[in-house]
Amino acid sequence: MFTLSAFADEISPEPREQIAVLKSANIRHIEFRSIHKTNVLKLDEIQIREFQALLRDEGMKISAIGSPIGKSAIDAPFEPHFDLFKKACELAHLFNTPNIRVFSYYPPEGEWNQDWAPHREEVIRRMRLKAEYAAKSQIVLFHENEHRIYGDTPDRVLDVLTSVNLPSLRGAYDAANYVHDGFDPVEGWEKTKDLTAHLHIKDWTHGEAQGRLAGHGEGKIPHSIADAVQRGYDGFAVLEPHLRGGGPTGGITGPDLFPVAVEAFRQILRVCGGRERF
Repeated sequence: MFTLSAFADEISPEPREQIAVLKSANIRHIEFRSIHKTNVLKLDEIQIREFQALLRDEGMKISAIGSPIGKSAIDAPFEPHFDLFKKACELAHLFNTPNIRVFSYYPPEGEWNQDWAPHREEVIRRMRLKAEYAAKSQIVLFHENEHRIYGDTPDRVLDVLTSVNLPSLRGAYDAANYVHDGFDPVEGWEKTKDLTAHLHIKDWTHGEAQGRLAGHGEGKIPHSIADAVQRGYDGFAVLEPHLRGGGPTGGITGPDLFPVAVEAFRQILRVCGGRERF
């Protein structure tokens, strides 16, 4: 069963417009990354309370905290980042979701083309500490295969998940991110699907500056969805189309194109025999 959710800040910075568009598309969950052009981890108490009240009044829920945890250099001090991670866990409880999206660190400044080997041990150590804390907090972390982080290749995603080897750390599969970086999304799915528990729905064509509708790029999304159906997938499929571009802090699709992106994915679900939970 697939429960649709969305990075609603791709629709608009304004939460009321986000929710209105999602409800018109019959989506009742948000992957909470930002409102009012402010990241979820930087919102003040008043903004948090107001958004909680809005969600309650509109009958909306949060699928995961779409945090930027792990989007920092691997040689940056860990303790301040770990404190920020603890805040993400607190927010997850406040918004009644057991899920947080995370990443596995950028290389040191100026070392993008270097060998990751000298930093691997520290990456795994930090990811394990967060997964252990998450387990105690009854939270699951979803590692996204993001551009330039340690876990941007199929093999390194698998390395992170198997080396930490805790049920509190699972994969968030993003076919478009593999395509963007020149990796085979089918290889990414096949190598990590046993440890994948969250899906980001974004398609891409290598070399382009913005996403495409699901099924219209090189992400081979029907392959992963059909296989997920056969495997009895039961979780979220989170729309993150990036149809007007994107970067390290998010993307833009707009209120006009977002429903089109939703329907493109629902068409794939229908073809693949997937069932949607409303």
